[in-house]
Formats: sequence, C-alpha cells, structure tokens
Amino acid sequence: MFRLLFIIYFANSAFADPSAITSSDLQSEIILLFQNPDGGWPKNIKWNHFKTIKEASDNIEKFKSKSTIDNSATYNEIRILSKSYNQTKNSTYRDAALQGLKYILREQRTSGGWRGSDVDAITFNDNAMIGVMELLKDITNKKSDFNWIKDTIRKKCRIALNKGLRVVLDCQIVVNGKKTAWCQQHHHLTLKPIKARTYELPSISGAESVGIIRYLMNIEQPSNEIIESIESATLWFRQSVINDLRIERFAITPVQQNNKIIDHDIRTITDLNAKPIWARFYEIESNRPFFCNRDGIKVYSLNEVKLERRTGYSWYSYSAAKLLYQDYPKWKKSIAKTKKTNTSNH
Repeated sequence: MFRLLFIIYFANSAFADPSAITSSDLQSEIILLFQNPDGGWPKNIKWNHFKTIKEASDNIEKFKSKSTIDNSATYNEIRILSKSYNQTKNSTYRDAALQGLKYILREQRTSGGWRGSDVDAITFNDNAMIGVMELLKDITNKKSDFNWIKDTIRKKCRIALNKGLRVVLDCQIVVNGKKTAWCQQHHHLTLKPIKARTYELPSISGAESVGIIRYLMNIEQPSNEIIESIESATLWFRQSVINDLRIERFAITPVQQNNKIIDHDIRTITDLNAKPIWARFYEIESNRPFFCNRDGIKVYSLNEVKLERRTGYSWYSYSAAKLLYQDYPKWKKSIAKTKKTNTSNH
C-alpha cells in the first residue's frame, strides 16, 4: 500500500525530474520505497548505498525483510523523515514517519519492552530499547523535528516511554542483594536474563549496559531510584574492568568459511600500558568474563572461540571508559547542583 501511494506521488511530484532531487531528498525518497506495510523498516540497509531511486527500486526484493528496531532500524528512519518533513513540508514524509511511529507504539509488549529480530524478549542488544526510548523522549519533549506530532500521539509516546523506563529499572540484575547491570535481553514476564542467538547466553553485559546507564544519566530531575540504579551500575563497571589486556588484530592467509572470506584474526596480549577494557559477557553469579561459540558452549578464553566467531563479534568493549571517567563525574556534579538548588528553594 505504501509503495503504491509512493509511486502515484512520485509520478506527479517535482522529484520525477532527477535534477530536482537533493541528496537529503533522495535519501528520504528511497526510505519511502522500503517501508513495509506495517509501517516499519528492515534492518541493515545503507540508504546512501543507492545513487538513484531506480537503483533502489530495482533492489527492493533483495533487501526485503520484516520490520524491526534492530541495528537502528525504524526509529532511525522516523528521525530522517521527520527532519525532511520539517525542511520540505512534504506531507508524504510526515505520513510515513507517523506510520513508523505507530508501528513502534504497537510493538511495545505488555512488559514495557520492545523486541529485536532474533528473539521475542526485552532487547537491549545493539541499542534497540534505548534507541526507541531516545526517540520517544525527543517526541515527548517536543524537540523541533517532531513539532508536527499531535498531542494525542505525543501522549501515547509519553505513556510508552514511562513503561519503558519502568522495565529498564526492573530488569537491572541483582546479585547477592546488590544491583549490577543488564543482560542483552530479558524475558518479558520474569524479566530474567535469557539467551538470544546461540552464542549470546544469559550474562551481565559489559557493552549494552553502557547505553542504558547513559540514558538514565540524561534524565532530568532523576528519582532516588534512578540515581541508585546509576550508582550501582557504575560501581559494577569499576569492579569489572580488565586492566593490562590489549586486543591485537593481525593479518592471516585468507580463509573461506561459508560465504565469508576471513583475512585477519585477533588475539589478546598482556600489556601493562593497555587501556581499560570490558568483556561483552560476564557470568551472572561469578562475574567471570566468558565467550561462546555458535554451538552454545561457554568458554573462558578468546582463543577457544572459533575463527569465524572470534573475528565476527565484538567480544570486548572500551565504551565504559568514557562513561566512567567523563560522563559520570559530570553527572555527579549536575546531581549535586540540582540537590543544592532544590534545598535552597525550600
């Protein structure tokens, strides 16, 4: 339906003349082509990959897949189309963005979470949950790109955002009575950590948890519960840092595995000058870093992971360093300032 409307629109619009299309207009027009009937978009499409609308149209079937929020899909397209609408006042962009937003609101589970494409669970993997919540937050706060959204829809976004925040706080993993961080995915009913793909086992995540904490830090006037959540999670990161370990990438004789040619490998090197680093997965009870092959068997050394998985997944992350050593101190100062202001006002 959306593609049919687009074809009718395009045939009668100024964009029928290729010379009238700017680069941003071209991107938005191509995004319209790939929108699914349910209002969402497939993942892993690079919109600047296509040079013309005809090229994009010829490749629709090749990239066609179900709608998702994985890998920034759907919420990213809504942002692009909303910005284009504000710049051009082309109602087609607005209407497509609205359909995308309705898809996101419809896809929120009763838990308050959103699922990724791999498993029907509350999905923090690849920033899925937080990406959606950032969008809803901008809409709720009436950021300029979303000033066209009606109050009735904005209210629904606010309700969805509050439900999302509630489940984020409730999913924080507690070990021996202490809050730690989050798993990549949690069960909708029990909120317990669960596995997704065979090599993504229940764990405390040293990668996805960074985005969650940063989102919580950006909440104005945070409640005591939110402050406690942030403090507990940052403490867990401080206790879980890996020092003196460097990840080295090196060239190898190319190896073909399935449809993939691998021309490099990675290994861990002891280095007293290495930057602080965190594992992707930590055992929930022991807090021991672990890894996993496609067979679902847990191992405790990167060397025990087969080449295809060793080089095809981010097993370590440096992202918590900026969070701990830059973002956290700024947040602490802002909280102290807010408390001082509130005290003086009373």
